[in-house]
Amino acid sequence: MDSTRVLVTGATGFVGPVLCESLAQSGYTVRAALRTDRLLPSCIAERAVTGNIGVTTEWGPALQNVDLVVHAAARAHVLHDAPANSELYMETNARGTQRLAQAAGQAGVRRFVYLSSIKVNGEETTGRPYQSSDVPSPCDAYGKSKLQAERFVLQAAAATGMEAVIVRPPLVYGPGVGGNFLRLMRWVDKQWPLPFGSIDNQRSLVNVWNLTDLIVNLLAHPRGPGGVWLVSDGADLSTPDLIRRLGRAMQRGVRLLPVPAAVLRLCGSLAGRGAEIARLCGSLTVNTSPARDMLRWSAPVAVDEALARTAAWYRAADR
Repeated sequence: MDSTRVLVTGATGFVGPVLCESLAQSGYTVRAALRTDRLLPSCIAERAVTGNIGVTTEWGPALQNVDLVVHAAARAHVLHDAPANSELYMETNARGTQRLAQAAGQAGVRRFVYLSSIKVNGEETTGRPYQSSDVPSPCDAYGKSKLQAERFVLQAAAATGMEAVIVRPPLVYGPGVGGNFLRLMRWVDKQWPLPFGSIDNQRSLVNVWNLTDLIVNLLAHPRGPGGVWLVSDGADLSTPDLIRRLGRAMQRGVRLLPVPAAVLRLCGSLAGRGAEIARLCGSLTVNTSPARDMLRWSAPVAVDEALARTAAWYRAADR
């Protein structure tokens, strides 16, 4: 295992640091693909400066003697992103991934794990969880760029014989989390009354430790290639339940007001915050039984433990 080299893109991003640490602990030699040179933790043995990820990125030196690739870098989804930025998503997330996947296949990389997004499936579930076999239905430029990237990875694999693995996580949380999850933590920290007491929804989440554990598993598992894998913590939560658990993790009192979901959605729409409120009121769940049954994988870090770790990071960052 010591000689198995893994190239990781996004090594210094949100998921990357935990992933690189887990890979190093599993005996892999970790090489980070970096936009610019910088100091790195000791778990990263090698570095390759590739610049921005796009259609012209030169991957040759970074892929030299590489056995496996985990492509976790992406232009992140941003709420209220300008329509003009859809081309930036396609350049980085789709065409940039295509360039890397083609180069990896031509360089003899054995397996390529692509970190996609559940937004490829859609934005909200009603009646049943998303399945990996569902017809994709992305609703925004980010989701569409991730779907196109998946297709490019599969095309490169078919053309070169490289093994392709696709992982679609729902909302990922942990140290460094942003977006709605960080906003929720700030509200809980301030102990504001929150108008979500009447929300009866279900959301699948995955903490960064469980996500990276599955990725490491998929790098070696014989049943990993060719599949699209959905992942979660294994415990779907309502928004009120998540807020209460965050309150316990952050040692803050929580007060939930019973405002109807329809009123919240209307107010969110009028305030230009419809997308954020929709995520807090609506359901999005995923079916992870294929990972459990075919890979014999189960989430190693429980929700409350992960929230406690995330709360510890929040407190340290706040100081």
